[in-house]
Amino acid sequence: MAGRVFLVGAGPGHAKLITVKGLECLQKADVVVYDRLAGPQLLHSLKPGTEKIYVGKLPDRHTMKQEEINQLLVDLALQGKTVVRLKGGDPTIFGRVGEEAELLRRNGIPYEIVPGITAAIGVPAYAGIPVTHRDLASSLSIITGHESPDKLDRMIEWDKVTNATGTLVFMMGVAKIGYIAEQLMRHGRKPDTPVALIRWGTRAEQAVLTGTLADIAEKVKQADFQPPAVIVVGDVVRQREQLKWAESLPLFGKRILVTRSRAQASDLVNRIEELGGEPYEFPVIETVYPEAPELKQGLKDAFDRLGEYDWVFFTSTNGVDYFFRHLKEQGKDIRQLHTARIAAVGPATAEALGQRGIIPVELPDRFQQEGLIESLGSQLLAGQKVLLPRGDLARNWLPEKLAEMGLEVTSAVMYQTIAGREDDPELIRLLEEGGIHAVTFTSSSTVNNLLSILQRMGVQDPAALLQGVEVACIGEITAKTARDAGLEVGIIAEEATLDSLVRSLCLWNAEAAAASE
Repeated sequence: MAGRVFLVGAGPGHAKLITVKGLECLQKADVVVYDRLAGPQLLHSLKPGTEKIYVGKLPDRHTMKQEEINQLLVDLALQGKTVVRLKGGDPTIFGRVGEEAELLRRNGIPYEIVPGITAAIGVPAYAGIPVTHRDLASSLSIITGHESPDKLDRMIEWDKVTNATGTLVFMMGVAKIGYIAEQLMRHGRKPDTPVALIRWGTRAEQAVLTGTLADIAEKVKQADFQPPAVIVVGDVVRQREQLKWAESLPLFGKRILVTRSRAQASDLVNRIEELGGEPYEFPVIETVYPEAPELKQGLKDAFDRLGEYDWVFFTSTNGVDYFFRHLKEQGKDIRQLHTARIAAVGPATAEALGQRGIIPVELPDRFQQEGLIESLGSQLLAGQKVLLPRGDLARNWLPEKLAEMGLEVTSAVMYQTIAGREDDPELIRLLEEGGIHAVTFTSSSTVNNLLSILQRMGVQDPAALLQGVEVACIGEITAKTARDAGLEVGIIAEEATLDSLVRSLCLWNAEAAAASE
């Protein structure tokens, strides 16, 4: 039985500009056929085991011919697979979706066309240019600019197109900008008509060049302005000076590698996006249930004694999460801890407890284990019993210090931390091309695991590959691990919190922008 093919528009570049239906199609796909114009982060939305087939241009081969792509979709569907053909922008606007759909129809394969936000409107919007405006332009033309001049002349009736609408948008016409401007002026557009070229709009590489029909070709040459870019011609371009918004955001222009586990990354990812950066998720750690028999037995023993503890110290949100998972699975009741006082290291850990109806005794001024001891001070008495839910890689400083003070400590390993199991060749390409501007490390394990995973993917010297990437660490301990691994640390958060880490990234970007002016 044949499968089904979804011809999906990925939007103009930013991963979140895909439609809800497009994302749903990706999440149920068995195989995704994509090109480079599709946002690479979208591929992280796939279910485990989804096959990814790149049909764009690579250094060692030319772009797969359209006829070959058409047949590939047919062949995959005939194997009974759910196939997504992922295209940049909208598949019906210069996306050749008609050719793909026609062959699918002839072979009796069911398909759907899922529209996307076309770059013709999405890219100008991110540059502060509305393609229509009540006072400036009430109509819009979308025109290909990618062909040779003689073919452009055969496809475009310049005398009609030039003044047919208020705004003209040319797709992929950077190399032909001189010829396009010449034809528009020859057929009636004024030489002082505003023009904007927007390269890689909505992505971290977004760059905008403005001018007029009379001077834009020379400006493109002087700036060595390279494709791909959308060209906007018309009075609406003047709106940019008042309406440009993306460039004013504090992390604009920066693609930031987020190495936290997928379960924990959302807060950091959302904050980077809200501030105009482009997060690139690559989880280098995963948390799993303890497997070793002695660890399982230790958990059972710890939960059997819940009524005996005077203190429970939580040092991470993972510790909170797994504690409550084990609590439920072992059939225990949180009220058994009614005699215990509960403390948390850091506001995020306290918030995780608060969401479960537990308010910690006291938050340390410092967001590390040392701060907990300093804050509680004389309240910790010899002979008291302490439960310490933690991960297998947690530092031993706290249990050792408590033991020195005469407290009886039960360290229960709630979860184990392992290296991420997925490879990402796109990440290596971005690092090689300078497409990653900063990397965030929130623990020593994220440092060690990223380097080991890069080696697993064939990188002989991961530290060298990360040269030129700003290294941002959440605290001094993580920074020391990074330095010991051969990395140059440029950012250390003043406080060991995500808020502080993000503020430090914003300051770094502001300083970099000021230095380049």
